[in-house]
Amino acid sequence: MKLISLQVGRPRLVEYNGEPVATGIFKEKVQGPVMLRTLNLDGDRQADLSVHGGPSKAVYAYPSEHYDYWKKELPGDYLQGSDLPYGMFGENFTTEGLLEDKVNVGDRFRIGATEVMVTEPRLPCYKLGIKFGHSDMLRRFLQSRRTGFYFAVLKEGLVKAGDAVRLLSRDENDVTIADIVRLYAFEKDDLETLRRAVKLNALSQSWREYFQERLRKLERHLEN
Repeated sequence: MKLISLQVGRPRLVEYNGEPVATGIFKEKVQGPVMLRTLNLDGDRQADLSVHGGPSKAVYAYPSEHYDYWKKELPGDYLQGSDLPYGMFGENFTTEGLLEDKVNVGDRFRIGATEVMVTEPRLPCYKLGIKFGHSDMLRRFLQSRRTGFYFAVLKEGLVKAGDAVRLLSRDENDVTIADIVRLYAFEKDDLETLRRAVKLNALSQSWREYFQERLRKLERHLEN
């Protein structure tokens, strides 16, 4: 497993429906080491902290393996004349060998001098549509189940493109990022996985509360 490319970016103003909108989704590749801190990488910021950023979403990682899929899947006008450079999905880390159906929420990794923990999938917001010039990109992204995921930072330190990604521990609940996306959007009544998902300490409170409410409703329905 490996960190293939590293990107950062500060919020910029873009036009959306005739109005200025601040977004941090535009990232630029970084050469050389960068300090990874509890809330983000040096040189990186999130525009809307109500839905982005914070300790549980300090770093967004996206598998490099998905880029070939999108190059084949997306119409030419979505690509805007580009060849889909790494960072196109707003990710900080473009990775190799870390796929959503293999990575558990709560898994811990060492990358460079840092230690990080997988917390949750990335759910698309309208700013992904801004980046690609099509609001339909949100639907395409979620339906693909190629969401990437967020890291919390357990130990600050320097990271750089080319660093190995080493597994330190696996979460015993065995709920993958793909499972979270599946429970959210596709198979909402998977009782057994829901029961494991609500036990995930690494999952944010809002996610756990969402799944707890779904679990209560499903169990009440089964009792009646």
